[in-house]
Amino acid sequence: MIRRILLFIFISLFSGSLLAQPLTAYVNMQNEFMVFDESMPRKIEFMPPTSYKIGRTNIAYLDNSRSFKIYANGNVNTINVGFTNSFFVTDNLVAFLNQKSLNVFDKGITKNLAGVCDQYFIGDSIVVFLDSYKGEYKAYYNGLIFSVETYFQDSMLNSVKVGCNIVAYNNFANQFRIFFHGKKIAQEDFQVQSFEVGRNTVAYVDNDRKFRIFHNGRTTLADDFAPRFYKAANDMVAYESNDGYFKIFYNDSIYNMGYFRPVFQLADNVVAFKDGSGIFKVFYKGVVTDLDNYYPGTMRVQYNSVAYLNQSNELRLFSDGEIYEVTNADLTKWQLSYDVILYQIGEGIFRVYYKGNEYGE
Repeated sequence: MIRRILLFIFISLFSGSLLAQPLTAYVNMQNEFMVFDESMPRKIEFMPPTSYKIGRTNIAYLDNSRSFKIYANGNVNTINVGFTNSFFVTDNLVAFLNQKSLNVFDKGITKNLAGVCDQYFIGDSIVVFLDSYKGEYKAYYNGLIFSVETYFQDSMLNSVKVGCNIVAYNNFANQFRIFFHGKKIAQEDFQVQSFEVGRNTVAYVDNDRKFRIFHNGRTTLADDFAPRFYKAANDMVAYESNDGYFKIFYNDSIYNMGYFRPVFQLADNVVAFKDGSGIFKVFYKGVVTDLDNYYPGTMRVQYNSVAYLNQSNELRLFSDGEIYEVTNADLTKWQLSYDVILYQIGEGIFRVYYKGNEYGE
C-alpha cells in the first residue's frame, strides 16, 4: 500500500512538472508542423501552416487550408474553417477576429466577446475591447465581461495600456483609473503624465511629476522626481532615476544597481543589463547574477530566461536562476519561446532545450 501511495505521488509530481512546461513549435524538413510538448515532438499537421503563434499553454495557427486551429492540452481544436483573419496568443489566452467579431479561447472554451469590434488589446489573462454595437469599452477577465468605460477622449491606442492582468488609463474626465482583478480603482483624480503596465503593476508619473508604482493594490512613492525613463514587467519596474541611478522595483522593494546609464532588456520576470563596467548581468527575483564580461549583440529575453550567443558563438541560457551551456554547434537559427530554446543545426536537425535537457526528433 505504501509503495502504491509513493508511486502515485511520484506520477502526480512528474505529470505536474510536464504540464507546467512551456510549448514550442516548428516546421521540419518534411514540411510537417511539429509541436514540442511533454518533452517530446508531436506531429500535428502533415503540411506547414500559413501562420502560427506560440503561447505558454496554447499554439494557435491557420493551417494550410486557412482553417483556424488551437493546440492545447495535447489536442488540436478546430475553431472554424476560413473565417479567422487575425489572432493573438498570450500565456493563457487566444484572442481572434472573424471579420470584426472578437472571440477568446480560454481554458478550452471559446466565447464571443463582441459582434463588431474595432479596437482590442490582449494581456496574459485579460482582453480589453470596444464593443462597437453598444459603444462601450469592456474587459474580459477570469471568464467574465466587465464594463470599463463608455467613452475615451482619444482612441484606446492613446488612452489605454493593458498588462498581463491589469489595465490603466486616463478617462474622459482626465482621471487616472486602474482595472485590476475585476474592479475599477480610482487611482488619481487628475490625468497622469505617463504610465507603463506589467503584471500586477502600474508605474506612472503623476500630475506633480512624482514617480509612483501601484503593485498588488498598494501604491509606493518611488521618487519625488520623474525618472529619465522606465519600463514595467511582472511585479517589476526598471528605471533610471532623475539623478542617474539605475534602479529596479521588485515586489515592493527598490534595488539600486548603481550609477550608470543602463543598456538593458526587460521582459516578464527578467532584466538583462550591462553595468557600468560593461559586465553582462541579469536581475531575477531579487538576485543579480553575472553572466559574461561583455554585453552580447544577439540575445533573447522572455519569461524566466535569457538566451544569448557569447564571444565564441556558443549558445548559453540563464533560466530560473540556473546557467546552462546549450550548444557550441554552428546554428542555422534558434529561438526562445518562454523558457524553451528551439534550435536548428544544418538543414534538418532540430533540437529543443529545456532546463538542462536536450530533446530531438
